[in-house]
Amino acid sequence: MALLVLLAGCVGAGGPTPLAQSSTDTTEQTDDGTPAISVSGSATVEAAPDLAVVRVAVEREANTADRARGDVATAVEEMRDALRDAGVPDANVTTESFGVFPQYQYDDGERTLDGYRAVHSFRIEVAPEDAGEIVDVAVGNGADRVAGIAFTLSEEKRAELRQEALTLAVENARTDAETMAAAAAVSVGPVRSLSTSNGFGPAYPVEFARAEDASGGRTVLEPGDVSVTASVSVVYDIEQ
Repeated sequence: MALLVLLAGCVGAGGPTPLAQSSTDTTEQTDDGTPAISVSGSATVEAAPDLAVVRVAVEREANTADRARGDVATAVEEMRDALRDAGVPDANVTTESFGVFPQYQYDDGERTLDGYRAVHSFRIEVAPEDAGEIVDVAVGNGADRVAGIAFTLSEEKRAELRQEALTLAVENARTDAETMAAAAAVSVGPVRSLSTSNGFGPAYPVEFARAEDASGGRTVLEPGDVSVTASVSVVYDIEQ
């Protein structure tokens, strides 16, 4: 089986890894006339994903809407039983969409009803190393379409990496402020203000790849690292 899937990231391993940082710096005066240094810094932390999201759909066509719906329901139960046997908890298999649609044929401008199509789409959350196996289980037991596979982070891991990136961003901003102050023969004073952007989610490269058939026809996927970026803006007082 060769499936076109959407992958997030490239091959990587190990713990969180700091990536490139950037900052911009200015000197200014605050409202009370006290000279200040305004600095912005950013940092990116990278780690292996701990969550894979597999999206599949079960589709059936029939002469009546109820028959199409019933055929999909039967196939869905087969797929879910197979997923349970593969160790996927029911809570990790959730409906993303469901619909029954009329199908038409067009001939010389005339529209004729040609049956119905029912579609039930699912989101399946599994460990990254299990994603290929779950694709095979779903497709082999009722699923007709793999809508995509995303390698990402759980909420807990995402928050952990966000904190690390924020810490590094503040450190980078402080380093730049001290460098500027030393060049101007002054010292960095207390922090006057400190802020960060509202962005939180992980940023990860997206690329298209083809799932490969390994021995026995298994789908083999190669998850890679996911990155989280944080940016801060800091204003320090200047001490003469």
